[in-house]
Amino acid sequence: MNYRHAFHAGNFADLVKHAGLTLLLEALMAEGSPLVIVDTHAGAGGYDLEGELSRRTGEAAQGIFRLMEAPAPAAFDGLKAAVAGMNPGGGVRFYPGSPRLIAAALRPGDRYTACEVRDDDHALLAQTLAPYPGARAVQADGYETAPATVPPKGRALVLIDPPFERPDDYQRIAAAMAAVRARNPRAVVAVWLPLKDLETFDAFLRSIEGAAPDALIGECRLRKLDNPMKMNGCALVIAGAPAGLEGPLGEVCAWVAGLGEGEGRGEAWRLDG
Repeated sequence: MNYRHAFHAGNFADLVKHAGLTLLLEALMAEGSPLVIVDTHAGAGGYDLEGELSRRTGEAAQGIFRLMEAPAPAAFDGLKAAVAGMNPGGGVRFYPGSPRLIAAALRPGDRYTACEVRDDDHALLAQTLAPYPGARAVQADGYETAPATVPPKGRALVLIDPPFERPDDYQRIAAAMAAVRARNPRAVVAVWLPLKDLETFDAFLRSIEGAAPDALIGECRLRKLDNPMKMNGCALVIAGAPAGLEGPLGEVCAWVAGLGEGEGRGEAWRLDG
């Protein structure tokens, strides 16, 4: 799966990931104590939807373009505000990646480490984060950086969103989640996943039961999970999710599932439920 993010920026899966992320950040930032955030696969940080890579797939047409012009639940308000802020003249040309959403939410005392290994995307990421004193871009393996960066005490958030180009990504995600939560049991770990077939999804959930027995699952299916060669949906899996997130995340997943061809379904549920 080629998931260099510029190809897919603003698509249906980004609506789930980034609306879910803004909801999670809002809940975590409402608490007073400082927050340490690590983004394991940050990408460039922001995207031009009129650029060559985005135009090649055209996926934003069934994603952020639809969201910005149609009625949607209030759970999308944070993402819509961020997109509008990047496009002050109107329209939807520029789209924020997770680094921009996170950096804009930082408070004094919060720290954000964004990891990206590609030379070109790391250079763009550094430019994106330059205006934010609490943020830094590092060219490093995010799976290894996250457990080493999360403090043993205090509050932490780790976002894991790999390109899924390697056969061991699912195993490395589960290992990184376990390592982060072993170091700091209070850490929140949010993982974005493509949904292709049910067997792969179920196997991943089984692999994290020890580290995150009460994980919150935001599941969005555009169609049946019966073709492992096609992205049939996506999921946001959150270990240590704050209380009260189920409802808004479920609304996000249900609305995005409605963008499909009538076979979609979206919901949020707890792994131990």
